[in-house]
Amino acid sequence: MRLGIRAQIMMAIAALLALALAPLFVAIANLGRASLTQSWQRQARSLGRAVTGHVHEARQHRAPDTLPGLLEAQLGEGVAAIGVYDPAGKLVSQSAEQPAPAELPVTVEPSQGVMQTLGTKGQTLLVVTPGQKGPVAALLYLDPDAVPVSPLVRLVAFYIALLGITLLVFAYFALTRIVVTPVERLRVAASRVASGARGLSVPRTGGRELIELGESLRTMTEALQAEEDNLKRKVDELEASEHELRQAQNTVIRTERLASVGRLAAGLAHEIGNPIAAILSFQELLLDGELDDEQREFLQRMKRETERVHRILRDLLDFARPTVRAEDEDKTASVREVVDQVVALVRPQKALNEVELDVDLDDGLPAVAMHPERLEQVLLNLILNAADVVPRPEGHITVEAEADETSVRIAVEDDGGGIAPSVRERLFEPFVTTKDVGQGTGLGLAVCRGLVEAAGGTIAVEDGTEGARFVLTLPRVEG
Repeated sequence: MRLGIRAQIMMAIAALLALALAPLFVAIANLGRASLTQSWQRQARSLGRAVTGHVHEARQHRAPDTLPGLLEAQLGEGVAAIGVYDPAGKLVSQSAEQPAPAELPVTVEPSQGVMQTLGTKGQTLLVVTPGQKGPVAALLYLDPDAVPVSPLVRLVAFYIALLGITLLVFAYFALTRIVVTPVERLRVAASRVASGARGLSVPRTGGRELIELGESLRTMTEALQAEEDNLKRKVDELEASEHELRQAQNTVIRTERLASVGRLAAGLAHEIGNPIAAILSFQELLLDGELDDEQREFLQRMKRETERVHRILRDLLDFARPTVRAEDEDKTASVREVVDQVVALVRPQKALNEVELDVDLDDGLPAVAMHPERLEQVLLNLILNAADVVPRPEGHITVEAEADETSVRIAVEDDGGGIAPSVRERLFEPFVTTKDVGQGTGLGLAVCRGLVEAAGGTIAVEDGTEGARFVLTLPRVEG
């Protein structure tokens, strides 16, 4: 596992403190030991001079045979041996501990002073002081264990360890505040940007270098986001261009299909037009005869529907070039009247058995710039298509209409389950149908689209609550 920056710096500081404080500890310990040893030696010399001075004074006033007892009394407390010499420097009398750390010299120089020697138990100090009756020598034992160096060394070690720990703790908190916390904030901010945030929150605490690093990261993030926005715009432009190309391709395909439909419509008009004209003539003859009211109403409806078939044939001829004919230019339709007429036509039909047809129209709907028969044809086609897909019993179809400042929206919604996405984009193209084979030609919605676009409107399909929703948008006519 790789250590973090704080752990690495703390390890480096700990190593540096060890390198700096270890020699300091050794130096202080040795200096203390040397100072205490010298102090002990000075005390030993003072003790030796005091003991020899006391012996000199007693030698002046006591008999020589009493000196051994005096010398024995001076032994101890670091005094290992005492010797009395004659004026020539020869040993006359001595007294020593048993076993003695060292032997007194047989002869000494009266002016020898202090001499440090090495005995069997460690260092010894020979203090020689001259006198009128001869020098007196005191042998003092310097016990290394008696020097109180260990407590001082332990105290110094404790202080240096405490100092090192204090410095490490201070360095830890300083690094956390100055380095680690700003870096962690930068990491968190960068993670937010990676997750989709639009801005990098730069910390304002820490060292100058870290603040400058944060500003550099923020500038880089803004530049990357600007590049991303430019790239998205270019992608959107490419998608728009692709969509336009697809529309152009669909237009070309639709144009070819419309040309085919035009040729087909011309043939149908030629073959069916004459029989339809004959049927209309017979219907007019029947209407001129004596009929009761009910027969005349049914015959008028038959004549109206036959005329609508005749008009559909003419619409097929104009399908490839959906323009408004001269006789229809000034025609407008009342939405309410057309809807009422369509509802009256479809309610008696078998296709709407066990189907509920609701009409919800706003009050005061304006007229629309479309021939009434063409609007009737479109609405009739949409309602019958809805009747084919709604469930039975309890199927439901709704016809709604509302107006805004420029147009009127008419919606036909069913609860038949909707339209598959694979068919929706091509739903208004010729020969595209959702019905079974033999039940639909695929021209109904294509004809509706041509009629609506010829009137300056649009037709679209949307997702309804439980099925499909076809929406007509037609320009309104004031007055």
